[in-house]
Amino acid sequence: MNETALTWLIFILAFGGMVIIHEFGHFIAARLVKVEVEEFGIGLPTPGAITMFTWQGTRFTLNWLPLGGFVRPKGENDPNIEGGLAAAAPWKRLVVLTAGPLMNLITAVLIFGFMLTRVGIPVPAELMVSDIVPGSPAEAAGLQSGDILLSGRGLEIHGYEDLRTVLDSRASVPTPFLIDRNGKQMELTVTPTVSEDQRVIIGIYFDELYVHQPATSPLQVLQVSTRYTYNSIRFLISLPAQWIRGALPAEQGRLVGLKGIYDILGQSIERDLNASSAPPPSAQEPTANPFSTMWTLSIIASLSISLGVFNLFPFPALDGGRIIFVIPELLFRRRVPHQFENLVHGLGMAFLLAVMIYVNVMEFVNPVQINLP
Repeated sequence: MNETALTWLIFILAFGGMVIIHEFGHFIAARLVKVEVEEFGIGLPTPGAITMFTWQGTRFTLNWLPLGGFVRPKGENDPNIEGGLAAAAPWKRLVVLTAGPLMNLITAVLIFGFMLTRVGIPVPAELMVSDIVPGSPAEAAGLQSGDILLSGRGLEIHGYEDLRTVLDSRASVPTPFLIDRNGKQMELTVTPTVSEDQRVIIGIYFDELYVHQPATSPLQVLQVSTRYTYNSIRFLISLPAQWIRGALPAEQGRLVGLKGIYDILGQSIERDLNASSAPPPSAQEPTANPFSTMWTLSIIASLSISLGVFNLFPFPALDGGRIIFVIPELLFRRRVPHQFENLVHGLGMAFLLAVMIYVNVMEFVNPVQINLP
């Protein structure tokens, strides 16, 4: 199979699979809380869908556009339909609404866990300077791109957390650093400063280099994979704030559509194919990416996290927007009129569809340059 065909296959399976997993979460939760489900569809809803089978009142259908999937609960928007979603108790609706995004996040944990069992647990080994902020204390002290920070004020530095320990409470205090520059060790003194967000910094960009150690137990794998998922969630949530502050270039703040996802997967597949034909890296050879031989799985995990986080965003028509309407009923025992709620979600869906069309069209009119690090 050539690389283009493989990219298309993985794109359809990955993107469609993440949506199906999301909808499967809604389906399982609905069945657990006794909400009837009329249809579980594979692919986008289309006329003439093929009914594959029926199970406990739910039709499982195959639609003609094989990308993603959907769940159609009984009485989704009408609380007057007995046994339907809208007529269910608020806590039941909350369970059903949160189950889809939660399933995506659990899937990411499992993907990271699988990768960790294959390559081992990444352990920070070195902190390498990748760039210097102009006019920063690091530039004044003579630090250069490519320098490896070995220690600071006598404390060893293996990763970011070690650097934070070294800099703790050292604002305006000259601090000696031992570095490795092209195989030669030398000492430089840097005087840290305080950033706008009150962090003690020296003004460097850096790469954490990792070595790998065998996992000691399934529990350790679960803990590390959960931490990776949590850090990815934090990063996604912080992106809007970074963009508003100007810390993130406008080009990097653009939304990515189907073409962008396809391009990213294409790059990841190319890298994995190249890695598969090269000698495997040594477990004790420091690397900047702990999953350098599993780019595609990393992207799929990120896609699953993005889908889960995006759907929890409190915007009408999304799961998070629907949850907002459940909260007043949980807290005050008073329900927002369903006619008003349906109108808000209808307008929200129209807006989201317009944004999706715009984003996908702009990816062809004005393509964004996406390059994996």
